[in-house]
Amino acid sequence: MGKCRYCGNSSIIISDSLGYCYDCIRGHWEEIYQEIFKVHENSRVIFGLPPFVPKTENGHTCQLCANMCKIGENSRGFCGIRENKNGRIIGGTKRGNLRFYYDPLPTNCVADWVCPGGTGAGYPKYAVRPKAEYGYYNLAVFYQACNFNCLYCQNWTFKYGLRQPNWVSIEELANAALRENVSCICFFGGDPTPQVIHALAFVKLALKKKKGQILRICWETNGSVNPKILEKMAQFSLETGGCIKFDLKAWHEPVHKALCGVSNQQTLNNFRWLSGLINERKEPPLLIASTLLVPGYVDVSEVREIASFIASLNPNIPYSLLGFYPHFFMKDLPTTSLSHALR
Repeated sequence: MGKCRYCGNSSIIISDSLGYCYDCIRGHWEEIYQEIFKVHENSRVIFGLPPFVPKTENGHTCQLCANMCKIGENSRGFCGIRENKNGRIIGGTKRGNLRFYYDPLPTNCVADWVCPGGTGAGYPKYAVRPKAEYGYYNLAVFYQACNFNCLYCQNWTFKYGLRQPNWVSIEELANAALRENVSCICFFGGDPTPQVIHALAFVKLALKKKKGQILRICWETNGSVNPKILEKMAQFSLETGGCIKFDLKAWHEPVHKALCGVSNQQTLNNFRWLSGLINERKEPPLLIASTLLVPGYVDVSEVREIASFIASLNPNIPYSLLGFYPHFFMKDLPTTSLSHALR
C-alpha cells in the first residue's frame, strides 16, 4: 500500500518508491518534479551512472539521442556508455557492450503476431516459410546500456554490465549471424540507441556476408534516437522485411518523466515520421507499437491518448498492450489485473 506525498491518498496502485500518484503527477508536476527526480538519481548512483542528463559547461555534445548530453572531459553520458575522451565522444561504436543468443522462432517478440517469423507474412520475399518459421532462429542482440531510466525496467540488471562490460566486435557479431538457420536479427536491451553506430555497422557487414539470403533487421526501442540515424535504421528494416517496434511508455510528458526520467517528445515525433514510410511496404508491417500497462500510472487515459495518436497516423499500425510484473524501483506495485487490461 503506497501513499502519495502530495495529496495523502493511499492505494495499492501508488508506488511508495516513486512517492506520488498519477493525478498529482499530472496536476502538480511543477511542485513535485524535483522530488521525483531524486528517486531517479538514487536509482542510478548505485550503479555508478550519472545521476541526471549532463549539461556540462564547455562539455562536448553527444547527438545520438534526444538527451543531447553535454559531457565533460573523462565523464560519461546519461546512458553510461558514451564518454568524453580527449575532447572526443566515444563508446559503443567499434565494439558493443552486449550479450547475444539464438532465440528459436516463433519467439515472444512484441511483433510475433504480425511478423514473418511468427506468421510467414511477406513470404517468400521476407519469410522462409508461409507460416511460422519453426526450425529457424532470431539472433537476439541485447545491448547493455539505455538512455532512459525506467523505474519499472524488467531488464534492469543490464546496469551491472556497465561495470563489467562484455565487449563484442562488429566482426564477431557478424560471424554469429552466418549460422544457416538465422533468419532475423533483433536489437533490444537496455536499448540499442546508445550503441546504434555499432549496430548499424554490424548490420551492413552481416547483410553483405549473407547476401541473397533472408535476414530481417528488427529494432525494439524507446524511439528517442537521433532522427537522422532513425532513417538509416528504417532503411535496413524496409529492405529486409524487418520492423521497428516503439515502446510508447506513456502519453503525457510529466507521467513519462516520472516513470522514465526523460521526455517522450522526440519518441512521438520519430514515431510520427516513421509512420509516413508504412506504405512503402505494407506487408509485413514496418512500424509496431506497444505499451506496458503499469498499474496506477498507465491506465485508460494514457492508453486512450496513445491509441488515438497511432490511429490518427495510420489505423493499421499494430499496437500491443503488455502486462506489468513488479520490477526494480516499482516492485511494490501489483501485476496488471484482468480488469485493468479489459478497460
